Amino acid sequence: MTRTVADALVERLKVWGITRIYGYPGDGINGVIGAIDRAGDAITFVQARHEEACAFMACGHAKFTGSPGVCLATSGPGAVHLLTGLYDARADHQPVVAIVGQKPRAVLGGDFQQEIDLNALFMDVARDYAQMVTAPAQLRHVIDRAFRIAIARRTPTCVIVPQDVQELKAETPAHEHGTIHSGPGYSAPRVVPEAADLLRAADVLNAGSRVAMLVGAGAANAGPEVLAMADKLGAGIAKALLGKAVVADDLPFVTGGIGFLGTRASQEMMDGCDTLFMIGSGFPYAEFLPEEGKVRGVQIDIDARMLSLRYPMEVNLVGDSATTLRALLRIVETKGDRAWRQKIEKSVADWWRTLAKRAMADAKPINPQRVFWELSSRLPDGAMLACDTGSTVHWFSRDLKLRSGMQSAHSGGLASMGAAIPYGIAAKFAHPSRPALCFVGDGAMQMSGMAELITVARYWQTWRDPRFIVIVTNNRDLNMVTWEQRILEGDRKFDPSQTLPDVAYADYARMLGLGGMRIDRPEAIEDALAAALASDRPFVLDVVCDPEVPLLPPHITLEQARHYVMALAKGDRNAMRAIRESLKQVFG
Repeated sequence: MTRTVADALVERLKVWGITRIYGYPGDGINGVIGAIDRAGDAITFVQARHEEACAFMACGHAKFTGSPGVCLATSGPGAVHLLTGLYDARADHQPVVAIVGQKPRAVLGGDFQQEIDLNALFMDVARDYAQMVTAPAQLRHVIDRAFRIAIARRTPTCVIVPQDVQELKAETPAHEHGTIHSGPGYSAPRVVPEAADLLRAADVLNAGSRVAMLVGAGAANAGPEVLAMADKLGAGIAKALLGKAVVADDLPFVTGGIGFLGTRASQEMMDGCDTLFMIGSGFPYAEFLPEEGKVRGVQIDIDARMLSLRYPMEVNLVGDSATTLRALLRIVETKGDRAWRQKIEKSVADWWRTLAKRAMADAKPINPQRVFWELSSRLPDGAMLACDTGSTVHWFSRDLKLRSGMQSAHSGGLASMGAAIPYGIAAKFAHPSRPALCFVGDGAMQMSGMAELITVARYWQTWRDPRFIVIVTNNRDLNMVTWEQRILEGDRKFDPSQTLPDVAYADYARMLGLGGMRIDRPEAIEDALAAALASDRPFVLDVVCDPEVPLLPPHITLEQARHYVMALAKGDRNAMRAIRESLKQVFG
């Protein structure tokens, strides 16, 4: 049998260590599908229900492994459907390679069926590298560059292969002018700032008496170094959402999240610090950081484009977080005065007591916070957690105490709905012996989660540990948007836009052969969580929640309060219940 370009593509993927592709077939990519089949068990093809989920899975693979994820789609609509997941990878700096089919070369430019200018389509999301293979000898270097750039720049790249090119005879580049002879492989450099810059940073940190640390996903592999630095500086540690798993939540000086989803302890630390030390974070909301000019700042980031972008830092260090912190630890002085640390620890302890009180407040029927609060102490070791966008992320960010050895993922920069279950699926394929938990609102569940449960039902028996738990916060409302309308815009809840159908998610799961339970009483939470964690198959826990439990920011501004009153005065049909629940949460 003739070795085709598609065969050569699959072989090159194997050279790059790729063992799994998340994809959906179509005639525009059939040549590659056939080559994957001919390769036997070398590469596993995971069929999602939608190309968007394929790209989310590839991004989830990158988030849970640190290695590039690969997604595949056909031409035309299949290629278009990849975009949201690829933008998610770009926004969160994750290496993903998309392999996309295209119509035969002879028809391009002729308004052929499913013909789209794919180079133009991917020009933004894969701006670092998007290339169409037009000749067999070109294939090798295009694949090599796509992977090397994706890994080195932590970004999505795209390889477009026309249908007819896939079926051509594979060729090795000739040894002549006008050819490229590439090789595979990439070894990441160890990036450390210049000694003079490290000394300048140490001078700033040594001079500060009230240091606040903020860590993000860029510090994921630097947890021990972050803790050692916090100990030397007597600092507290706040975490951007993508950095939730960097250090454990049960440490007394870890203030938790920051921003709208953050904690009062984090906000008090930012308001009271004299030095801000930001490590691997692109947290975007300036109002939750110290006021410009009020504190001194040091930042570490591997990407110089992210330096001094959120706060005007005095010292900017381009470097790997762990390596740079180890270098700094040798020259930063240990602070003897622990008054600042003690103040932070008191604030953290007060906040946890506040959360416990809020979680146990009555609601109609279930307070969503309570589910996360009661799950927190029951999280299994090594758990992989994926949270969708929506009101669910508030309780995920605040109420769950992650321990060392756990991982978490969220669509942070893009904040897209529909990512959590694909993330969880990718996590299980990458680490089949570890438990995965997905936290999904009913909006995201209806948007795409129910479809990808079919993917779970198809593949779960290949996972050594069957625990794949989906917790649906079912409040029949696009709840985050409802509260944004009220608090940020001063508008009432707009029912035609916000109200969702009530779906029997647990029944649907059982129909697929999975486990499922629906609860609508707070007394049932404990037994339901136990059943989900002990299940011998993936499990959907449908929690009927109160949509009027407010999404409170760490501090309520006068403007937010004014907007809230305006919204309720405009005839919000749940005004009185919303007021009662808000008062319970604020005053107890």
